[in-house]
Amino acid sequence: MWREFVFWLCAAGSVVTGVAVFRVDSMARATFALLASFLFAAGTVLLVDLTYLGILVILMMIMEMVIMVVFMLMYMMNPAGLMPMTMVHNQKGSLAIAIGTFAVLATGIYLIDWPTSSAPQPEDPTMALGEALMGPKMLMMIVLGLALFATIVATVVLATHRGRYDRYGDRLDRDRPDDPVRGGVGR
Repeated sequence: MWREFVFWLCAAGSVVTGVAVFRVDSMARATFALLASFLFAAGTVLLVDLTYLGILVILMMIMEMVIMVVFMLMYMMNPAGLMPMTMVHNQKGSLAIAIGTFAVLATGIYLIDWPTSSAPQPEDPTMALGEALMGPKMLMMIVLGLALFATIVATVVLATHRGRYDRYGDRLDRDRPDDPVRGGVGR
């Protein structure tokens, strides 16, 4: 009974936060709404006892979305991607495509004869999935992920010799910014 309740809670939460991605008025808020939607979806994966896959989705989505927000904070022209903006373009066309796609998929659910399997279920489906996906190369993939993340951080650090607020001094006490090229944002 509790699994059914949690499933419907996760399903509704995923849909509501997925809709919120297109209803909020900034990139940062949309990113966190998308993160919440993925976390609710991971909850449903955890309910079917695919612990490895559910935890993997949670960790990947948290890291991916947080890194995306950090890059927005660093590089977007408006402060932290929080300025109002629309997240939907071509509303009528996208609505028609969404309704058409939903109709095709919903029709497929009822018209397709779904296969059944007589193969025995593995004792530990998480272990079987991990072995099927990675085999003996799991340690190598973990190290590779850490190396890629370190490369991203090092690239950002090396690419920017000045921080975001350096042009106003360490204590932000300059009246006029110290821009290398005149005529920019700071005059």
